[in-house]
Amino acid sequence: MRCARRVLQRADALYRRVNTWSAVGAAFNTQHRRLDNLEKNVGLFGVPELSSPAGFQVAQRKALREAEFLVHRACTHPPDAITVETFDQLSDSLCKVADLADFIKVAHPDAAFREAAERTCVDIGTVVEKLNTNVDLCRSLKTLLENEAVLATLDPEERRVAELFMFDFEISGIRLDESKRKKAVALNVELLDLSYEFLNGSQLPNSIDKRVLPERIRHCFSIDGNRVQIGGLCADSPNELVREAAYKIFLYPNTSLLLCLDELLACRHELATLVGYESFAHRALKGTMAKTPETVMKFLTLLTEKLSDRTSKDFKVMREMKKKTHITNHEVMPWDHAYLSSAIRTEKFNVDCGVYSPYFSLGACMEGLNHLFTQLLGVYFQAEEPKMGEVWSEDVRKLAVVHETEGLLGYIYCDFFRRPDKPNQDCHFTIRGGRLMKDGVYQLPVVVLMLSLPPPNGKTPSLLTPAMVENLFHEMGHAMHSMLGRTRYQHVTGTRCSTDFAEVPSVLMEYFASDYRVVSQFARHYQTGEPLPESLVSRLCESKRVCGAADTQLQIFYAALDQVYHGKPQYTTTTDMLREMQEKFYGLPYVPDTAWQLRFSHLVGYGAKYYSYLMSRAVASMVWRQCFLQDPFNRVMGERYRWEMLAHGGSKEPMLMVQGMLQKTPTIEDFVDALVVDLDANLKTQK
Repeated sequence: MRCARRVLQRADALYRRVNTWSAVGAAFNTQHRRLDNLEKNVGLFGVPELSSPAGFQVAQRKALREAEFLVHRACTHPPDAITVETFDQLSDSLCKVADLADFIKVAHPDAAFREAAERTCVDIGTVVEKLNTNVDLCRSLKTLLENEAVLATLDPEERRVAELFMFDFEISGIRLDESKRKKAVALNVELLDLSYEFLNGSQLPNSIDKRVLPERIRHCFSIDGNRVQIGGLCADSPNELVREAAYKIFLYPNTSLLLCLDELLACRHELATLVGYESFAHRALKGTMAKTPETVMKFLTLLTEKLSDRTSKDFKVMREMKKKTHITNHEVMPWDHAYLSSAIRTEKFNVDCGVYSPYFSLGACMEGLNHLFTQLLGVYFQAEEPKMGEVWSEDVRKLAVVHETEGLLGYIYCDFFRRPDKPNQDCHFTIRGGRLMKDGVYQLPVVVLMLSLPPPNGKTPSLLTPAMVENLFHEMGHAMHSMLGRTRYQHVTGTRCSTDFAEVPSVLMEYFASDYRVVSQFARHYQTGEPLPESLVSRLCESKRVCGAADTQLQIFYAALDQVYHGKPQYTTTTDMLREMQEKFYGLPYVPDTAWQLRFSHLVGYGAKYYSYLMSRAVASMVWRQCFLQDPFNRVMGERYRWEMLAHGGSKEPMLMVQGMLQKTPTIEDFVDALVVDLDANLKTQK
């Protein structure tokens, strides 16, 4: 008995030792206390007005009064640098309410808060549309930009921000006569309605009489009376008939939604041509790294050519796998891609998420990020206890981001855990942008990171799969972009930059998350303290490249379709365009009577910019290989990364930031080669 007791004591001591986390790790690996209802309610994010849903109207009225004052000042003050500052203050006063409301309308568990936030978003959005067509307001900025003597006194950041504000006016039709300006406003309003209708429709399930489906697979779907509800592609199902049925039914054309998409695309094109652009794509790509649709299509076409042999090889391997796992129909179909890729990875590398998860407690991963940022950027996290009413759920953690010499940089609210009715999405929200205020004090940025992780349970912390770890690092890349942006103006702070550059910091973090030198700093078994073996990380990295060319080609197809839809009118159906692009850029056949484009919700948020994922990954790949592959903790490169890429937000041309980091000007061919190298090379440390 004494011996058994000693064993238990040693085991208990070991448990305490491996679970003795820093304040940051402990904040995420333990269940949170319930906030004391006796505390004073400070309001969401510490905004006093937002202690109740009705407070949104109070905050809105306050912002609109301030906006009215600033509009008057901008229109009456002589043009100089103060004009740019006034415009930014105007943007800031509206964004601080609108951005917060934009988050709360999707994340708050209380419907009353969501509805109040939704109304505020609509009301402020309407005001912004009116301001973008305010002739007097535009004239004050135009006078500034046309006065060479005054313009010469502006520094590059002031001038760029002024030009960006003018661009907002121009794309809203400010140069048009009054009747056409009204038309532009009407088109923008119509676009909001069409976008909402399309997004909502793209998420709805399709249903079919259950008798149409073979009885042996009906149990795989949700059944409502005599109808089978299919709300997804069932891409992971080992049963090909289930995958095929889900694909054909979920993607079956919806006539009203097809019409909605047609109207959405036509409305975008009409608006773009009304304000002087050849197409919506030309308008959307101004100011990006790519700049024009022609450049984007050159990039996608060249990448397709470079990947051609690799993609064909991947599909051949998929066919061979299908022969092994399926008795009939060995042709690889679109509903097979994800399943067969996964099956090949499993056969070659047997990557079992259950083996990895015990090494990836959320607290350990947060400490790993803390360690990485401390070494690379001199930045660390401090866990803070939120006050009553400051957060929308007791599961939300608050982090202060602190620089070792500069002090507090901003706040990250971490809404990481699953809960009923919470959107199942991983994303970054800007709540308040950073800016230099008139008194010389810097307005600290505030962001939210939203993930969908399993919550801690008793003595078991939140355990992450490798994909969850990668997503955590990805979203934290966005957060640090916001925290380290030190622009004078909030209009261009942090991730408020071109879409094809905004994803670079987040994708770059995925490379750090896959490097054993980084992973070994934090990946420990939550019970034994055993480090994650290097062989497991190597196997995981190798598995990610399985069918990588085919996966990339699928993204190219999506990006090309996005470009065609937003280019000059084709005078054909969106389904015909889909079929043509699929044949040209994918490699798997179009399935008759399907309309995948109706599930392509990114058409709304990324209109003509879906290519950004690929281009950002190319830039991140080049930055990783050139600057961090030799040493992922290189402080010199970390400082260069901060001051050449992160600090400027959108206040500097994106390609200039890339040039500053790489010390050279990359070409389209360089972007393509970077993506190809990622598929071919084993990105281990070069010695």
